Amino acid sequence: MTKNWSPEGWRQKPVEQQPNWTNLAELKSVEDRLRSLPPLVFAGEVRSLKSRLADVCNGQAFLLQGGDCAESFAEFHADNIRDTFRVMLQMAVVLTYGAKRPVVKVGRLAGQFAKPRSADTEIIGEEELPSYRGDMVNDMSYDPIARRPDPERQLRVYNQSAITLNLLRAFAQGGYADLQEVQRWNMGFVANSRQGERYRDIAARLTESLDFMSACGMTSETTPQIRETEFFTSHEALLLGYEEALTRVDSTSGSWYDCSAHMLWIGDRTRQLNGAHVEFLKGVKNPIGVKVGPTIRPDELIELIDILSPDNEAGRLTLISRMGADAVQEKLPQLVRRVKEEGRKVVWSCDPMHGNTIKSSNGYKTRPFDQILAEVRGFYSVHHGEGTYPGGVHFEMTGQDVTECLGGAQAITEEGLSDRYHTHCDPRLNASQALELAFLVAEQIARNEDSTETELIANN
Repeated sequence: MTKNWSPEGWRQKPVEQQPNWTNLAELKSVEDRLRSLPPLVFAGEVRSLKSRLADVCNGQAFLLQGGDCAESFAEFHADNIRDTFRVMLQMAVVLTYGAKRPVVKVGRLAGQFAKPRSADTEIIGEEELPSYRGDMVNDMSYDPIARRPDPERQLRVYNQSAITLNLLRAFAQGGYADLQEVQRWNMGFVANSRQGERYRDIAARLTESLDFMSACGMTSETTPQIRETEFFTSHEALLLGYEEALTRVDSTSGSWYDCSAHMLWIGDRTRQLNGAHVEFLKGVKNPIGVKVGPTIRPDELIELIDILSPDNEAGRLTLISRMGADAVQEKLPQLVRRVKEEGRKVVWSCDPMHGNTIKSSNGYKTRPFDQILAEVRGFYSVHHGEGTYPGGVHFEMTGQDVTECLGGAQAITEEGLSDRYHTHCDPRLNASQALELAFLVAEQIARNEDSTETELIANN
């Protein structure tokens, strides 16, 4: 199916969610400059992620995917990158204990700068301007000049992504991720919470295990697996000109790789079978994700899987369910059942964020923590009922102490949203809420597996 594929072939297909570029010559100049720049990630790294996701597909690992809703230029700081990385390390430790499996860590980082919108324009007061589509396209300031789509921003995205990747590689391989440092990973506002106490308990048990291993000669100095970790990046492949410009032929395999990130995904708004986004991503060898919302039909999903993963290769395709808490147990079972019946090899992951967005009484876009948790529970319940493996979770979160999602152990109220509401687009879990959710997911995994074991014993 991809035999005659080319990186620019998407331009012949209907395309959604692209900015209304006013200067096409300037756009072409930027894309040409991007083509001359080095890749941000490398084919070997991408193949490593695909191998890890194959383990998830086979029920031998768990996928943790998380990070910013939309990265911004204004919040670009080494401390923010470090704090998000640290929270994901904490979540991975918790989930490893719960799932008793390796955790594959994939950040929504180093490229998540563009966002789909429900309308091309928005009206505030009496003025109609282009919608804010992320810092990759325009500025969120409600100003005619700021809102003009500016191709030069893509070069700034490339540079910021390169710096972010450099930091992430340093954190992952330079000793910051050393498991012997787990007691030091707590940030102040998490350390003083109930989640911080639970995390310290796990960290203490892990330290005891590491002390025993050290006595046996396995230390950070002798065992790289203790000192280092793998950390991969991902983003929604929305601006296809940018993705095309960073797509390169791997010299060792002769295959095409999108070198803007290790993993790319297609959103629920851009998954049209004959659309440009599906056409582009079917031809690159990266692991691909697809957001699966409540409107997709089982036949349509199977056709989409066959286009994106024609070889039915484990690790190639992740289906990211985003149904909403009220719809997950009604809409998801028929999809999971059909994929299982057809023998398609996919990773099933749960995005409990996008289907549970509401507007608070004081006008803030927010997400109730209880609804987020309810969708996670529904997701696990569906997979338990269908006898399939719920392989991962996909969160919008940050290491900053923001107040954007309602509830959780911090009991953030509608009145409290304004305290530290910093998102440039959608509301994110803060570090405490993210860690709390990791504990709840770990408990759900353990509960489901205990139930499965009980059923197996009873049936035998």
